[in-house]
Amino acid sequence: MKNDPSSLISNKLLESQRIAITSHLRPDGDSICTSLALSFMGKLLGKEVEIINKDNTPFPLNHLSDIEKIQIGQISPRSYDLVILLECANVSRSGQKNINDYFKINIDHHYSNDYYADINWVNPEASAVAEMIYSLGKKLKIKFTPQIANHLYCGIVSDTGSFQFSNTSAKSFEICHKLIKHGASSIKVAELLFNNNPPEKIKLLGQVLSTLQMNKKRNIANIIMFKKHLDSLNFKEIDTEDITTLARSIKGVDMVLFFKEVKKNTFRVSLRSKGTADAASVAEHFGGGGHFHAAGFTVTGPYQSLLSEIPEKVELLLNRQKKSKKTDEKKSIKPS
Repeated sequence: MKNDPSSLISNKLLESQRIAITSHLRPDGDSICTSLALSFMGKLLGKEVEIINKDNTPFPLNHLSDIEKIQIGQISPRSYDLVILLECANVSRSGQKNINDYFKINIDHHYSNDYYADINWVNPEASAVAEMIYSLGKKLKIKFTPQIANHLYCGIVSDTGSFQFSNTSAKSFEICHKLIKHGASSIKVAELLFNNNPPEKIKLLGQVLSTLQMNKKRNIANIIMFKKHLDSLNFKEIDTEDITTLARSIKGVDMVLFFKEVKKNTFRVSLRSKGTADAASVAEHFGGGGHFHAAGFTVTGPYQSLLSEIPEKVELLLNRQKKSKKTDEKKSIKPS
């Protein structure tokens, strides 16, 4: 299709020579692995590709093969033909300060996106941007080397929580099947993502889980991680998805609120939900965004007040969601 964004991106990549790739602040497995895969795809096309992120690569992703290709800092002005932004709802989400004058390509699978670029490819039905880049590679007739296949596979496994999250689809499995046939190693990816914890990480898990609180209905769980938890274990950055997953596994819990202290009186709140609980709409209420079952936002204030006020507001929002769903179900029932 002429106006299909993936076709437009394909054409733009082919006519460009120097390309910069960046992803969102606090990059995750999907954005990091997809950046690496896309850079090697560009190399096969004879392009000069650099990956430049504002924030450092967190553990355990900093042990990925080829991770040295990722530069940390700011994209310099007037050095590239275009900039590709992965999983950035807007330019500010990238933390990049010098890219306003560049031709920009926006590739995202979150529905909360500002469509700010010259070419916008936003597909909320995709499990990960890695899935989208696989499709782009097919369009470009890229040879999927084991190196490229492994990075794309890692991106999908990471963003689907090893195929446990609601964004997992039949297409996710289909693409991963093909990537493994191209040489991706499911064993190596699993070892990196899920079996690579230092003893300190297990201690951190215990400290954070010991803060567990629940509301009276026992459908909302709160946990909190202070900077002192990280400092005491000599952690600067650490992947905490598995801690949230454990709290979400509690029977009857619809949503987990994970408060992470960024600095004094500033907390990043990660939301993880299940069933019909819409984490994205809750996050948007607080100025954030994300997926239906995985979202986040930032709040400021004394943590004692936040741990009281935020969960209470979330409970009201979840109750409204349930009432709205019941109303929609009644409207959908036609009289016989």
